[in-house]
Amino acid sequence: MNFTQFAQAVQENVGRVIVGKAEETELLLAALLTEGHVLLEDVPGIGKTTLAKALARSLDCSFARIQFTPDLLPSDVTGLNYYNQKRQEFEFRPGPVFSQVILADEINRATPRTQSSLLEAMQERQVTIDGTTYQLPRPFLVIATQNPIELEGTFPLPEAQLDRFLMQLRLGYPNEAEEEEILLRYQRDDPLADLRAVASTAEVLELQRRVR
Repeated sequence: MNFTQFAQAVQENVGRVIVGKAEETELLLAALLTEGHVLLEDVPGIGKTTLAKALARSLDCSFARIQFTPDLLPSDVTGLNYYNQKRQEFEFRPGPVFSQVILADEINRATPRTQSSLLEAMQERQVTIDGTTYQLPRPFLVIATQNPIELEGTFPLPEAQLDRFLMQLRLGYPNEAEEEEILLRYQRDDPLADLRAVASTAEVLELQRRVR
């Protein structure tokens, strides 16, 4: 599969779920193939989560959504070592960051300490816990969101965190025709439930290698 075939197949597949966001989908694919990450800055309710899920399913990748809140701990993201009483030893329990497509929802609502738990993962594709380094699965894409309007109780992303993102996008509201299409499409069923992969993980990794 070449780049054109890959882009067309994924865009058409995502387009079965998301209406009118072909350009944004193409930019997400550009970030994926260049091993970058994306910051979606927009208001709630315009399909950011659905877009991330549709992309993950189109690529046959594992998906995890992390809801960032002020009480979220770094271990809630990366995982932790816990004591297994049956085995009488510590075991590592991986967190949601051990997925291939991560949706970091409202990332600026978490404290800087928790935000920083993604720094190593986004840059080096690994996490270090209690002195042990664990490699993350490939491909690895973080799609983070933040609401540009509601700033009360948020922690602005520092430059070091912003530097981990390749691009910053806004989806925007659908126009009248797109709203009508969304209503008609979701009146029948949820197209996300039946979405099938159109590209394998191996194909994505090969395209990433060629881009590199």
